[in-house]
Amino acid sequence: MFKALLGDIRSTLDSIEPLIKETAEDDKELDFPEDELQNFGVQMEEGIELIRKCSKVGPLSTYKKYKYTNKLGELGKSLQRLLDILKVHSIRDVKKTLVTIKNIETKVQQIDVNIGIQNNSSESIEGSCAIPEPPPLVVGLDGPLKELKMKLFSDEISMLVLTAPGGCGKTTLATKFCQDGDVRDKFKNNIFFVTVSKKPNLNLIVEELYQRKGSQVPDFQHEVIALNWLYEFLNQMGQDPLLLVLDDVWSESEFLLEKFDEWRMSNCKILVTSRFAFPRFGSPYNLKSLSDEDAFALFNHSAYLGDVRSHVPEDLARQVIKHCKGFPLAITVVGRSLCGQPIEIWQKRLIEWTKGSSILDSDHDLLVCLQSSLDALEKQSITIKECFLDLGSFPEDQRIPATTLIDIWAESYKIDEDWLCIANLCELTNRNLATLIITRKDPREVDGYYSEHFVTLHDIIRELAIYQSSVESIEQRKRLIIDMSGDNFPEWWTEQKCQPINAHLLSISTDGDFSSKWLNMQLPQAEVLILNFQSKKYALPEFVEKMDKLKVLIVTKYGLLPAELDNFPLLGSLSNLKRIRLERIAIPSMSKTPVQLKSLEKISLFMCKVGQAFDNCSIELFNLLPNVVEMNIDYCNDLVKLPAMLCDLICLKKLSITNSHKLSVLPEEIGKLVNLKVLRLRSCTELSELPDSIRNLKLLNFLDISDCFSMKELPEHIGEMCCLETLNMRQCSRLQELPASVLDLEQLKDVICDEETEILWNPFLPILHNLHIRVVKEDINLNWLHTFPS
Repeated sequence: MFKALLGDIRSTLDSIEPLIKETAEDDKELDFPEDELQNFGVQMEEGIELIRKCSKVGPLSTYKKYKYTNKLGELGKSLQRLLDILKVHSIRDVKKTLVTIKNIETKVQQIDVNIGIQNNSSESIEGSCAIPEPPPLVVGLDGPLKELKMKLFSDEISMLVLTAPGGCGKTTLATKFCQDGDVRDKFKNNIFFVTVSKKPNLNLIVEELYQRKGSQVPDFQHEVIALNWLYEFLNQMGQDPLLLVLDDVWSESEFLLEKFDEWRMSNCKILVTSRFAFPRFGSPYNLKSLSDEDAFALFNHSAYLGDVRSHVPEDLARQVIKHCKGFPLAITVVGRSLCGQPIEIWQKRLIEWTKGSSILDSDHDLLVCLQSSLDALEKQSITIKECFLDLGSFPEDQRIPATTLIDIWAESYKIDEDWLCIANLCELTNRNLATLIITRKDPREVDGYYSEHFVTLHDIIRELAIYQSSVESIEQRKRLIIDMSGDNFPEWWTEQKCQPINAHLLSISTDGDFSSKWLNMQLPQAEVLILNFQSKKYALPEFVEKMDKLKVLIVTKYGLLPAELDNFPLLGSLSNLKRIRLERIAIPSMSKTPVQLKSLEKISLFMCKVGQAFDNCSIELFNLLPNVVEMNIDYCNDLVKLPAMLCDLICLKKLSITNSHKLSVLPEEIGKLVNLKVLRLRSCTELSELPDSIRNLKLLNFLDISDCFSMKELPEHIGEMCCLETLNMRQCSRLQELPASVLDLEQLKDVICDEETEILWNPFLPILHNLHIRVVKEDINLNWLHTFPS
């Protein structure tokens, strides 16, 4: 112990000696009291003397070692106490120094503020001076400006999100709002315009607010402290109305909106401009595209068409403007790029666009603006980005059925749940990369069926999706999108020398002048085929027969009347085909064109003509479609009686027949569908009853007969459906009573009904303890009028 303690004390004294000397010199220079270090000096001298004595102790002097060991221990404790005191003194001295520096900074800032006020005597240094200048010409914003004032002047709204894709004029509208006379009268000088940007620095934002107010800039090193100071800043405004514009807010800054939503100060209004809708903070205000006349006015200004030296005909200018799709940024950059150019350049640009070239090819600024939204999407999820790019596979100005996208994404990205696909569409909608439209009478109703969900794209956003899908060479593209006029095949197609194309998705759109005479193409990797056409008669391409990996086939006829589809037997050779969706197709008689589709799992028929498909058919349907587990029949108005042969598809688990208003009879054979779990008969308004054999559907857990206005009674033995959990029977107004067997529906948990049918259940509620009756009031709207996409 003696030897170890002696070494420790000697090492401690060697370390302390220079520290004491340096501290003494600093105290003398800073005019600190000299007596604070006297005790340190005394202890140092005593320690050095003790070390000197211990060094003379011989190796055999046991008693002296014992005596000096105790003294060394006491000296060590004393030195440790002095070191602790020295640390406290050091911390105190640092704080004193910081306080002095802080006082100096405050005085300098006050001097700067006073100088700023003197130099800006004609204009207040407060927040309103920070509003950016609007563009030289602002068009099409008078209506939106009026609506913004109505919303933000309302007591019910404290925060409003102004949303649109990049380049639509959100910042311009926010600037115009801040400079409006009514807004200035309401908020006086308490208007602050802060650009948040993609990578926000909250510390700088708060510092900027304090500086613009002419207040002392707080000192903080962390965002949490900055948030506290931001809250304090808003509180300092007192009862005076305050307007805070947060411009260009990205999803990374959602935490900031959360804080404002928590604080909710009655005197504070917040206008947020963003490409993201942020629906959790209330209904956003969506800024629309410019009208044709407003677009022409903006283009005229950008391209200086008013110049007397310009010889560009107005009709040529309007054709160019048409390709800008009412997008302010596109109109501006295209106008500037054509400004002063000879008319031949205008004509060349227009021809290039007409032939399929993208407006994004010639306007880099527009591409960069839109690309940033896509880059942010990619950071969140590669899959959602791929889903967005798939949206470019459908014709311009057409609604895209959500069920079509569900089929594509289920096979392409292994998204097994339909609601996950809808969640992706909601993500794209929140980012203004798509718009999800729900056309059912009650859009709040959620039952896992999405035949009345549609997606629309702004034309410029569609061009972005197509542009991104066209970066690689034709042979290497993941998506090959072909838009044909008449029989004018793309040059690369006519010149192709049997070179295989590796696209996993092929989309071909043709107009009414196409003759259905296809050229050959090799697509060994294609899993999705989308065919869009307008002609009355259409034939599947012969090369489909060799698309061995094809999993999804989508065939859509645009127009009012169904069209005939030829070459259907080609599908018989496709061993991997799992999903088929046909829209406005006249299904031919299966006895004339029998096709065996052993791998097919899902069939969807939308607005198809199906009446003749099963007439005089002696073929056993199960042999043709042995593995079909889901069948959807929507808006097929020539379906009067469900063919009994459909009940041979004993593997069926989901059968949905909706909005087929002439359907009046279900076959007694429906009881053969023993594996059925979901049966939807929604809006089959002529259907008056369910066959008694429905009692055999022992696995059925979901039954939807909503809007079956003619339904008079439920089957007497409905109670034998022992797995039934959910029954939707709203708007079944002709039902007078329920059969007593409903008491046997022990698994029934949820009944959706209206106020009239709720009364029918009241006598059974004391026994059905686990039953929840959900009354849905009729929501009167006209969204359903737009169910039929053009």
